Amino acid sequence: MRIYINDMPCEAQPGDILLDVAKQNQCHIGYICGGSGVCQSCFVYVQNGMECLSDRSEVEKAFISDKLTETGGRLACQSRIVKDGDLRVLSRAEMLRRIVLGLNVPGFVSYAQTIGYNVVNQLPSGLGNIVSRVREGKLNPVTSIQNIGRGIGPASQLVGRNIFDALPFLQGPASMAGEGAKGLFDNASNALCSVSGGRLHLPGTTCKSCDDETPVERVHIKASPAKK
Repeated sequence: MRIYINDMPCEAQPGDILLDVAKQNQCHIGYICGGSGVCQSCFVYVQNGMECLSDRSEVEKAFISDKLTETGGRLACQSRIVKDGDLRVLSRAEMLRRIVLGLNVPGFVSYAQTIGYNVVNQLPSGLGNIVSRVREGKLNPVTSIQNIGRGIGPASQLVGRNIFDALPFLQGPASMAGEGAKGLFDNASNALCSVSGGRLHLPGTTCKSCDDETPVERVHIKASPAKK
């Protein structure tokens, strides 16, 4: 069957865990704990096809508030595909990216309020769930810590990609890294010019936005010796 993660088609089969499908199809949706169900970094919004997934696990009930559940919130590491259907999900990072790029201020406020509510209200039950699983032998703390260590790298790369996608003016300076510091500062000045409407530039740089290849003059400031 074919499902869609962040609008990317992914091959899957009934019985597959949603997080595994994302990794196998190079559509990383974020994870740190390796699927242990302790970090919520693989949180996704199910836009369509909730009936294609298994019922919420006890871990999800402990970590995800009713408000987030109503918006289609699930943990990909806990969600198993149970039947064919039109299944479409968005990662938390992708949802936020779309809100930012769409300049959707009301949507951002609602998003922040819902996430904040979830953190405050679900923290006690989430921690309680972790402690219970450790006591019952269902969760190995050492393995979880090792998984977190291995997951930090991919998670940081995912965050970096989404930041550059959400803030296009940062892509210029990054792509110019091979040209040295001069290229970086010129592109940073270009970005600053765009943001300020042509009013601000970095000293000693050129600005392509103004079609001016003449370096902006540096301003030298000398400190007078303190009077005795």
